[in-house]
Amino acid sequence: MTALPEGTREHREDARRFEHLRCAVLTVSDSRTVETDVSGPFIRESLTVRGHTVQDHGLLPNEEPRVRAHLKVWLAREDLDVIIVTGGTGLGSRDRTIEAVRPLLDKEIPGFGELFRMLGFQEQVGTAAILSRATAGSAKGKLVVSLPGSQAAVELALERILLPELGHLMREIRR
Repeated sequence: MTALPEGTREHREDARRFEHLRCAVLTVSDSRTVETDVSGPFIRESLTVRGHTVQDHGLLPNEEPRVRAHLKVWLAREDLDVIIVTGGTGLGSRDRTIEAVRPLLDKEIPGFGELFRMLGFQEQVGTAAILSRATAGSAKGKLVVSLPGSQAAVELALERILLPELGHLMREIRR
């Protein structure tokens, strides 16, 4: 990788004030239970290991109104900076997470989904990466991210995109 431009370096240095973010994690699934969910706990552990705090977590079925209502409650909370949703992002008839999330966003971050699909194509699933509707954006001063439910996809998104950029994303959202 080449050296970062001066402006990007300054942004990253300023982003250090967002090293300890307050997060919430929601698993959306018709097939997972608290006992069988692996992606939600993986996200929580990954955030905690890097110094962030998981303030809340939950598991809901693929029911768009319930997911949206739950997210609205979290978006109203003063003690949250980041909301990560896992599951329900595919093309199946019950996959409605994106439809629940997108209307709540003030601004979408198209580059997140684009980069996630590119990395998925290159490193994991080849052309099947087009099936993902993963997205991210800002809402009420918070970062909202919607990821697929598979642990491999969650790990890719966290390790390669989100965790390295969380502080920078929050800096920009809160400017």
